[in-house]
This record gives sequence, C-alpha cells and structure tokens, in this order.
Amino acid sequence: MPGIDECLLDVMRLPGARGAAVVDWTSGLALGAIGDSPNGDHEATAAETAEVARMAVEQPVFALSVPELLAGPDGNDVTSTGTAPPVEDVIVTTRAGYHIIRFVETAFDSSVFLHLWLDRSDGNLALARIRLGEMAERLVLA
Repeated sequence: MPGIDECLLDVMRLPGARGAAVVDWTSGLALGAIGDSPNGDHEATAAETAEVARMAVEQPVFALSVPELLAGPDGNDVTSTGTAPPVEDVIVTTRAGYHIIRFVETAFDSSVFLHLWLDRSDGNLALARIRLGEMAERLVLA
C-alpha cells in the first residue's frame, strides 16, 4: 500500500497532471505536494482547496437523508442510518483545467483529501476521477 510520496508520484503519471497534493482539510496543510501549483505556492493552494473541501462536507444539502431519493433497486445506496454516503469528490472546472478533490477515508477522522490539478486539453477527467478513487482507497497515512 502506497504512502503519500508514492501516491503523489502515481497521480502525476495521469495524462495532463500538472500538480497534486495530499491535504488535511481541517488545518489546510499540505502533507505532501508534487508538480506545479496553480498560484505558484503549494501551501497557499492547500489552504484554498481545504476551504472548498470544508464547504462541501459541512453543507447539509450534500448529506441528503431522504432514503426514497437515495435507495437503488436493491436498497443498498444508503447507510443503515438512512443518510447518504459522505462526499466522494469535488470537481471545479476552469477554462484551462480541472481541480479534483478526492476525499480519503481513514480509520481515524477522515480529514484528508487528494487534490489534482489537471490540464483541460491534455487530461481525461473521467480517467483521473476513477484513478484518484483507486489511489485514495490504497493510500496509507502513517
């Protein structure tokens, strides 16, 4: 299972990857970063993306708890408490690229996410989203 550095190297192998970071969204600190940063400063980018992540996970609208709207044909799309699964990712589209924030589930407080800055002309958003999900599942934080 890969650690932070190995995970970031894997992320940068995605077509169109410009920069990536593993960020703690409660503090806004980058636990690791690689490649370019949209504003030239990985720490500032981490703090700014942490604000977006916090807004997504703290808003009640994203924790919809109406089982009738969430349940699939087998009824397995909702948790046993009747609430929606946590936010998986957030995608922000700009004229030049995509910012994908993929939340990492951990055994402790799950306050970490992967942030990928993807070039719009060279990147594949669908592939990047799938691969980030796989990487988030394998990431080991120690």
